[in-house]
Amino acid sequence: MKAGNIIAGFILLAGGFFLGSKYFKPTSEDNSFVSGNTENQMSTAKAANSHRRTIDSVTYLTNSEQATIDLFEKSAPSVCFITTLNQQRDYWSRNITEIPLGSGSGFIWDKQGHIITNFHVLQNGSKFKVTLSDRTTWDAEIVGTEPNKDLAVLKIKAPEDKLKPIPVGQSSSLKVGQSVYAIGNPFGLDQSLTTGVISALGREITSIGGRPIRDVIQTDAAINPGNSGGPLLDSSGRLIGVNTMIYSPSGASAGIGFSIPVDEVNWVVSDLIKFGFLKRPVLGIEPLPVQYAQDWGITGAMIMNLIPGKGAERAGLKALEQTPDGEIIFGDIIIEIEGKKVENNNDLFLILEKYAPGDKVMVSYLRNDVVKSVRVLLGS
Repeated sequence: MKAGNIIAGFILLAGGFFLGSKYFKPTSEDNSFVSGNTENQMSTAKAANSHRRTIDSVTYLTNSEQATIDLFEKSAPSVCFITTLNQQRDYWSRNITEIPLGSGSGFIWDKQGHIITNFHVLQNGSKFKVTLSDRTTWDAEIVGTEPNKDLAVLKIKAPEDKLKPIPVGQSSSLKVGQSVYAIGNPFGLDQSLTTGVISALGREITSIGGRPIRDVIQTDAAINPGNSGGPLLDSSGRLIGVNTMIYSPSGASAGIGFSIPVDEVNWVVSDLIKFGFLKRPVLGIEPLPVQYAQDWGITGAMIMNLIPGKGAERAGLKALEQTPDGEIIFGDIIIEIEGKKVENNNDLFLILEKYAPGDKVMVSYLRNDVVKSVRVLLGS
């Protein structure tokens, strides 16, 4: 019985092997998959590579392209990225958190670590960080601000070998059509370059402080959010302006950007570093508010109050008075300073900016419809 079982088992094994080899024998296609798999992959790769183009060699860069490349590589280390933060304390835990308010651009002014930017980049911030072109980030403190010029100075404690001051040019000699270059951090994208030309000169914009800024440079070089505070350069890589704002209904560049001229930046920054504020020359008067001057049809700057001991009082100028029965007696109306017409209070401020405390200026004024002149010592 056992021998019969063993013989039956051998017969079943032999039958299974025979049937398996007959019905499950690999076909030619299966053989190609098994034995020729590598060859198929190589042929597929060749088919894919057949659509690739060979790289053509560079023929040449134009002189203007190479000049722009050189300008960017030389100037970029002077430009930095500014982050404005606001510190908030949690009511329950009393933990302090830093909330990003915004960002902007700036540039290195000197080896002492002074950084120039727009006032509106720092506005409402309580903490500031400056990131240099080598990606190092430094805490910064405010040295001085001037909202009426939309300028501010920060200072970082970075070693001198990391500080590359930007070359300074002159804005009074600029011409419409001249090539300009803007470097900044639009939309947080650091070290971006845009190019254009000077579209117009002598523009006037209103600062964040409400006062007009005159002789502003208009350019079509793209200035987007984040470019504010960055430099506008001439073809020699010299600073000719500080990018401050754009005219655009959408908020993005529309080809009309404005920069504060470097001649103005130079003297404002000098005072901000030295004093922490703009040390303006003053006549020693408080002018009549614009709305009253307009209501009364006054052309010029009427003296509403005199500051005791200052130049205007010493020169004998008179301020507005009100009698006990309510009658108003006009004060002197300043109509010219050194031959330059004064039609309103803004004209007065802008003309005086060209002088320094201690200068004497010829002031022409109207008193009782009679034009008079007197020399006034400017105070601070």
